[in-house]
Amino acid sequence: MIKKHFQFILLCTFFLFSCENKNTSQKSNLKEINPGVVISFDDTSINEWFQADKILHQYSWKATFCVSKINTLRHSEIKELKQLQKEGHEIAGHGFHHFDAPKFVAKNGIDAYINQEINPMLALMHFYSFKVTSFAYPFGFRNAKIDAALLKKFKIIRGTTYGAEDPFFQNCYFNNSKLVFGIGIDTDHPNFSIPYLIKLLDYAKRKHKILILFGHKPVQKITANYQTKMETLKLICNYVKQHNMTFYTLSELNDLK
Repeated sequence: MIKKHFQFILLCTFFLFSCENKNTSQKSNLKEINPGVVISFDDTSINEWFQADKILHQYSWKATFCVSKINTLRHSEIKELKQLQKEGHEIAGHGFHHFDAPKFVAKNGIDAYINQEINPMLALMHFYSFKVTSFAYPFGFRNAKIDAALLKKFKIIRGTTYGAEDPFFQNCYFNNSKLVFGIGIDTDHPNFSIPYLIKLLDYAKRKHKILILFGHKPVQKITANYQTKMETLKLICNYVKQHNMTFYTLSELNDLK
């Protein structure tokens, strides 16, 4: 009887020890994500991006530059993009022609879209030695059918989101998906404001989230639509550094999944 009782205790001890080791192993395999920000820019404001990097370099920032119409860029602009990539920034795709994807596909089909908008862009960008693994939809317009086709070509694809609801309900945070959504930081972007931007940053910090942002042309003074004020970018970079957060590129999100 004593022997059986001892065997039972030994069996229970072994079981508990095994469960503890299993749980510890599972926890050690989980990636701990540091809260941070993805700053992305769309279109072809190469010179302005290059100048912004000179100003924001002091923050050790990283950005993703989503380039469209690469066949129209000057040699000097290609050199600036190469320098940005060399410094650790990401050069991503934004379309060869900057098509409205759903509208084009509805009229011409998905194969025509890939052959006219995606493949020529990738061929030329690869020719220039740009490591393109991410894509941002022009205008943010997309649908599930196009998503599925592009995810065969890219690690991460980015749409856009709007509104000024509580950050808990916003989908501008990385959620372990290959499809992500950025919220605009151009001054003319719907619902953009500095107080709301700080609210989004605060939520990312508190909840260990990665906030995804996008703009277009960085400028000191706003003179037109699709412009991001340099003061806004400085605010974001200051916030990230002061709170020990991380600058991520779009493609780096895929490594966190």
